[in-house]
Amino acid sequence: MQAQSFVPYNKGLGIGDNYHEWNLLREDISLPAASLSFENVEHNLRWMQNFIEKHNVKLAPHGKTTMCPKLFHRQLHYGAWAITLATVQQVQLAYSAGIRRIIMANQLIGKTNMTIIKQLLDNDPNFDFYCLIDSSTNIEQLGNFFTNEKQKRLQVLLEIGVHNGRTGIRTDEDERIILNSLAQYQNSLALVGVELFEGILNEEKSIRLMLQHAVACLQRLINSNQLARSPPILTGGGSVWYDIVAEEFSKVDPTIDIILRSGCYLTLDRGIYHRAQTCILERSSIVRDISKNDALRPALQIWAYVQSIPETNQAIIGFGNRDAAFDKYYPIPVLHYRSGWSKPIEIKHDKYQITKMMDQHAFMTCPSDHNLIVGDIIVFDISHPCLTIDKWRKILLISNNYTVIDILDTYF
Repeated sequence: MQAQSFVPYNKGLGIGDNYHEWNLLREDISLPAASLSFENVEHNLRWMQNFIEKHNVKLAPHGKTTMCPKLFHRQLHYGAWAITLATVQQVQLAYSAGIRRIIMANQLIGKTNMTIIKQLLDNDPNFDFYCLIDSSTNIEQLGNFFTNEKQKRLQVLLEIGVHNGRTGIRTDEDERIILNSLAQYQNSLALVGVELFEGILNEEKSIRLMLQHAVACLQRLINSNQLARSPPILTGGGSVWYDIVAEEFSKVDPTIDIILRSGCYLTLDRGIYHRAQTCILERSSIVRDISKNDALRPALQIWAYVQSIPETNQAIIGFGNRDAAFDKYYPIPVLHYRSGWSKPIEIKHDKYQITKMMDQHAFMTCPSDHNLIVGDIIVFDISHPCLTIDKWRKILLISNNYTVIDILDTYF
């Protein structure tokens, strides 16, 4: 269930047809609403561009974070090498929006999914597509399906996994079996590198061991001439450990294409990824240097009305589980605005806290001497941007004075 009805962007969201005249403080927009700060998004784009340049790596940010083609293109404008996606439906959407290099960080499984990718590759020889392999069964399926001699080979990455983890091979014997299977389909499949997702682990030591295992695997593939791409690809790096991935992967041959896939840097948050970024700042001198003037900034917020104040120390806010993530931390109230005020005032969020959420209502505790009234606007920072953005078909891109610059369409 999406947070906005299926209507054109200038119908049902706000007053009038020209959204460039809309302002959140004038209450031109129907609330609840989700917004992205233009200034903070642009800052985060520049910040990550600086990071990848200092580490001499490439970036293929995960598009599932926003599923917003306009933001994909901003990421490419600021130096992203490709866009990462997870499903064939997502790949179709990105391709239709003009994205021509995609890492599908998943196995390509199923007849219809294979047919869609095959058609894209057949119709566009410049479409640069990669997917993952981790089983001889899937290799056989892909190898038999992508058999057109006139078509370029399907580019695949060997996925490294861990015991009790997610996908990916576990042992050297798995690797041997995979390579033997690939040898039977050299006309249809091209092994071009090694991939992993380190975010399945929680401790730095085990993550470094996983990364080192991937580096060793890639080196074996290079030494045995098993790779069909020069330079080969080595890719990992979610949004929590990307500094460690860049550090470990940068120890390998400089001719290798090292590709990070962090996605949540674009919006950050005040929860999961804010905490992760704090840890990154503590352990990475390069990140501290980049951030000495300004670190990554939270950009995504939810705007909602005070709906009711049924008790002295509790306000009911007009948004809920349908509008914001609640899997790890509740949204954090940060601004309070009342019609007629010149600007919002900051909220001391140690005194104002969301304690419970239902579908369309949030329960916010307040000090007994609060001055909230029904109809006031509360602005919330969020935790886990992926699971907030996917609740909205329309997100407002706003200026520092809360005027709408653009309306961003998402496609979940």
